[in-house]
Amino acid sequence: MSYKIDAEKIFLLHPCVKEILARLIAAGYQAVLVGGVVRDGVRELLEADCSFSPEEVDIATSALPTEIRRLFPNYSIVGVGEEFGVLVLGSPDGHTYEVATFRTEGEYGGRWPGKVELVRSLEGDIMRRDLTVNGLAATIDGEVIDLVGGIKDLVAHRIRAIGDPRVRFSEDYLRMLRTVRFTCQIKGEIEAITAEAIRENAAKITSISWERIRDELLGILRTNDAARGISLFDSYGLLRHILPELTSLKGVCQPEKYHPEGDVYVHTIAALRVADGFVQDPLVKLAILLHDIGKPCALKRNGGVNMGGHDAIGARMVRKIGRRLRFSKDEISRVDFLVRNHMRLADLPKMGRGKQVRFVSEGEVSGVEAPRDRFPLFFDLLQVLVADCEASAHRSSGWAPILRETLEIIEHIDHVCDLRNARKLIDGNTLLEMGMKPGPRLGDVLEQLHDHILAGEITTTEEAITRAKELRKTSRESGVETS
Repeated sequence: MSYKIDAEKIFLLHPCVKEILARLIAAGYQAVLVGGVVRDGVRELLEADCSFSPEEVDIATSALPTEIRRLFPNYSIVGVGEEFGVLVLGSPDGHTYEVATFRTEGEYGGRWPGKVELVRSLEGDIMRRDLTVNGLAATIDGEVIDLVGGIKDLVAHRIRAIGDPRVRFSEDYLRMLRTVRFTCQIKGEIEAITAEAIRENAAKITSISWERIRDELLGILRTNDAARGISLFDSYGLLRHILPELTSLKGVCQPEKYHPEGDVYVHTIAALRVADGFVQDPLVKLAILLHDIGKPCALKRNGGVNMGGHDAIGARMVRKIGRRLRFSKDEISRVDFLVRNHMRLADLPKMGRGKQVRFVSEGEVSGVEAPRDRFPLFFDLLQVLVADCEASAHRSSGWAPILRETLEIIEHIDHVCDLRNARKLIDGNTLLEMGMKPGPRLGDVLEQLHDHILAGEITTTEEAITRAKELRKTSRESGVETS
């Protein structure tokens, strides 16, 4: 049976792709669509609930780089991997497209293969690719070319290496992680021989750069089957080399009253499985994956009595993991915040209104109306809370009161005050002018004043100064501060 993907959908979003293919074909070369755009186009044909919007489009051709350059004088061309047969064409419509000469290749060094031979045969190029579902090509008319049984595997939801999986993985051990990622994307199963090859070679994943490992981990977390992906990492022996902090959670028991689901590792996977149902952001999922990694250390530190302080310990571990996986400082800071505060959020109803406003407003984005966009860190934290509670005995009783309180706080912020206005009413300079000495006490007084302002109890500078004088007097009487 022949398959034909909707090529016009691709060309509608990427009109220059059709021109690139047509120009190569007119010059006598073979030129085809390859990779994910073809795989996802076929999935759209096979699965009623699957649709694709091609963001990236890759082209493979029998033309050599010098021949490609000659055919596209009106395109900007960057030879990002020209020695490996890869050019990036900048089209007049502003898009960039990777155009690669058919090639065979050997062991990788970082991103690029260490040994490449450019060939004129599509079959030679397909046979060097990793998985059958990624070994599909399509003509300019959308006719699918399947030389490796990729369509049959998509129908069966099966992930299988092209040729000998041991050879495919030895060419680039990152392919073991890619195998898991594509399994999550299609909710499939890994063919037995391919799975066994991953188990045999799992330890060799450490030869791959952490940047590439990070990208594959994020790719898995972007799917709605991430919990299964992490479980597959564990069952194939990959997890202990990538995130040993997670495997150390196994066997760490928790009070059955609160965690009937099992030990900390079981709870973590359960929380991630909940997140798969509603969390889109891979960094929030990463925070959920790491939210309890401090528990073993906390339990040991507390003499086996409890796990108090695991949030702060976990946040420190997150920073170390983030640096190892080469995340940016901003990304590390964000995950750190979510792990550090995931327990604090439960105390939100007990806080005074001023402290609540401070908490919600941390990381506030100015000039934005929608609460989700205005307070992104706090709403990310709510997602962590829901996943955490739903994976324990608490369920909705743990997160519903917090959500109700949040709605009241947001309404309060909208109608009464915000942190910026509080700082405008009174600041440290005003307190210095009143005669207070610089130091920790001045900071404490200022924080108390801002809390009263944020609670709506102080609305003018005059009221703030009056209250400051009262606090200063209290300080004098207690002997804490003198002028």
